[in-house]
Amino acid sequence: MTQWVYAFGGGSAEGDTSMKNLLGGKGANLAEMASLGLPVPPGFTMTTEVCTTYYKNGEQYPDDLDPQVEAGLAHIEKLTDKVFGDAENPLLVSVRSGARASMPGMMDTVLNLGLNDETVEGLAKLSGDRRFAFDSYRRFITMYADVVLGVHHHTFEDILETFKDNRGYMLDTELNAEDWETLVGRFKDAAKRELGYDFPQDPRVQLQGAIDAVFGSWMNDRAVVYRRLNDIPAAWGTAVNVQAMVFGNMGETSATGVAFTRDPSTGENTYYGEFLINAQGEDVVAGIRTPQTLTKVARENMGDEAPSMEEAMPDVYAQLAETFVSLEAHYRDMQDIEFTVERGKLWMLQTRTGKRTARAALKIAVDMAAAGQISQDEALMRVDALSLDQLLHPTLSPDAPRDIIASGLPASPGAAIGEVVFTSDEAEALKKAGHKVILVRTETSPEDIHGMHAAEAIVTARGGMTSHAAVVARGMGKPCVSGAGTIRIDLAAQEFSVMGRVVKKGETVTVDGATGHVFAGEVEMIQPELSGDFAKIMAWADEARTLGIRTNAETPLDVQTAKDFGAEGIGLCRTEHMFFEESRLGNFREMILATDKDGREAALAKILPVQTDDFAAIFRIMAKDGQSLPCTIRLLDPPLHEFLPHEEADIQTVADTLGVSARELMSRARELAETNPMLGHRGCRLGISYPEIYEMQARAIFEAQKQVASESGVTPIAEIMIPLVSSAKELEILKAAIDRIAQDVGALDYSVGTMIELPRAALRAGDIAEHAAFFSFGTNDLTQTTFGLSRDDAGRFLPDYVRAGIIEKDPFVTLDQDGVGDLISIAVERGTAVNKDLKLGICGEHGGDPASIRFCHNAGLKYVSCSPYRVPIARLAAAQAAIASKIAAH
Repeated sequence: MTQWVYAFGGGSAEGDTSMKNLLGGKGANLAEMASLGLPVPPGFTMTTEVCTTYYKNGEQYPDDLDPQVEAGLAHIEKLTDKVFGDAENPLLVSVRSGARASMPGMMDTVLNLGLNDETVEGLAKLSGDRRFAFDSYRRFITMYADVVLGVHHHTFEDILETFKDNRGYMLDTELNAEDWETLVGRFKDAAKRELGYDFPQDPRVQLQGAIDAVFGSWMNDRAVVYRRLNDIPAAWGTAVNVQAMVFGNMGETSATGVAFTRDPSTGENTYYGEFLINAQGEDVVAGIRTPQTLTKVARENMGDEAPSMEEAMPDVYAQLAETFVSLEAHYRDMQDIEFTVERGKLWMLQTRTGKRTARAALKIAVDMAAAGQISQDEALMRVDALSLDQLLHPTLSPDAPRDIIASGLPASPGAAIGEVVFTSDEAEALKKAGHKVILVRTETSPEDIHGMHAAEAIVTARGGMTSHAAVVARGMGKPCVSGAGTIRIDLAAQEFSVMGRVVKKGETVTVDGATGHVFAGEVEMIQPELSGDFAKIMAWADEARTLGIRTNAETPLDVQTAKDFGAEGIGLCRTEHMFFEESRLGNFREMILATDKDGREAALAKILPVQTDDFAAIFRIMAKDGQSLPCTIRLLDPPLHEFLPHEEADIQTVADTLGVSARELMSRARELAETNPMLGHRGCRLGISYPEIYEMQARAIFEAQKQVASESGVTPIAEIMIPLVSSAKELEILKAAIDRIAQDVGALDYSVGTMIELPRAALRAGDIAEHAAFFSFGTNDLTQTTFGLSRDDAGRFLPDYVRAGIIEKDPFVTLDQDGVGDLISIAVERGTAVNKDLKLGICGEHGGDPASIRFCHNAGLKYVSCSPYRVPIARLAAAQAAIASKIAAH
């Protein structure tokens, strides 16, 4: 019989952290904490296999599940000495999700389950606190009705707010037992009006409903979006944890909180967290009440008056601090912990590896390695390579003038500029239209995940440092200011106001998540300094990796930026970008309009000195410091029609400039027009038809090379790349032409290779390798031609393919390792069989994607090339690929 249910509590457990895939992260860690002897309320975990079986069988549970759930309940009853559903001695439970990868707030939770009109009286008698019992009951009705029955929580919030207004209450804590009892009746009436039947009273029915809802939430919209954004497969499923309730809302000696063993924003080795007295956990994360700080130092730093937990509950705080030390030592990583204090007793509800900003991840990894807690390789594997992107962009200039609109909590560092929007749908729509937006909300909820992803930064009027907005923003690497309490949002008017000052939708603001400030307009930014922990991680990565890292760049600014980020050469210099510049576009158009070779050569002669200067500027940067780095220069690739104007007004202007008639220009544009230009007269096909173009470019490269060599005494390394080859003969002819120019100019250090971007080129790699010094895989076009997809158009329907499970990821973002990857592997095998010295790399945008970099490492490539700001990401990802290979080999 399959074991679907695993019990924990009472100092032992049937599972541990090694069973994370089966028990989910929460269940595995609860089991581990129970085995360590920490105070964990007893419970049981329904495995992720229940979830996958449930969906595989048309939302039907395994036949033998129910008896195991009953045994799990009996286990909790025995350890708590309470009975589920008993009117005199009721056991209440929580029902929570727990996927193997942390998905904070994405799936459903139900607390206080087991309460009804009879058990609430038993709870009141047992606790000696009628107010607490009915407070818990109203919480259960609100949560269960929302999560399980589909009655929106606003239905109950409106009733509560009206009740408080009528009695002059400001806070929920001001309501007494009689008030809550009255509200419970009103909540049940409201639920019946919405549902058409009474709120369920049978605890067994309640439990099954909650379990159904939590498993069902694995496929809700926000969970699906979160999984897509974080590359979490739907096939993993979620576990469900059923656990005895402990209560943080039993008066002034009870509390609930969230804590991190280190600061998740900065990585500082200091406790970080918040708690609320006389509350339940949802109150903290939902931002309903303003929480208090964990430590006295944090309170003083933030200027809070409310006592910290260290001051208000010193004995419990001391126990909590001891637990922090033991959990971090046990897991050897920063922990994110949820806890409850019930009448002075500490209970641990969860621990997991804490989400952190990129800067914090670097500091924690470096500090733990320095302390000997983890190895250098482990430190490298701890940092998400893609998260480095958070550190590679500008921050606010300290000297820039700024106009503060509002202030809140510095919930997630970084700075961003954008136009104000008030809904997640607006944020997503404007992002797609090319706008940068700042999402301003009273508070965020899991339903806002798509808008938060689309926004440059998030601002909330309510919520603390561990609110939903704060936690999700940190995980996404987005700046966030939470709890900006002076902001008043008017959704109807599409504006927010602060102390009489109004900011309307569409107005530009700047958000500084490091200070918690929101500024009017655009504030000047400065470039980041990549020193300290960042530099140390990069140095360790360079020691570990075997792949070289180059950049795709052609402007001096981009080339210098990439070199500063650690690029070891240029893997793709796209020369067509140079022709589009205003100073030489006219001459290039003149060449296109020429009717014979002489006319083309005359126009190209005007471009030659400018093109020479272009290459010389790049060579100077790459030959600086006495060491020459290789530069792979791709000769002209796009079809010629792209260089001609298409709008009527532009055609007339260009015709006047070139001294030709508009009719003549339009006629030439029609001649060059192609039905499918990306598969047409482009790349090496232009070189075959108009060899003078490639000859001019080769001459410019060689003359620039000689010029820089004479200036600096360092010979630039030129790798000339012929694009879109499908036949060895194409490369043979064009290489011979380049060699003739090299001999004529007296070229120095150069080689000729090709871009493998067509399936035929990959399949005929053995023939092509006879004439090539290197292969550079152009994975953008190789993906297009292998799939028969246009990268520009496929975005309209590829999301449908991902949702349907036809493909796991967009193949233009992460390399398709089965189809495109097979072609690369074939080309590597056949090419190196003919030319053992063949240099191999990729220059598509996949060169900056960690998963694709792993493939390149395993396929035996020598380097990857990516955009300048992706160079540090590629350096770390290459190191992680090497470490993973080393681990797999052992």
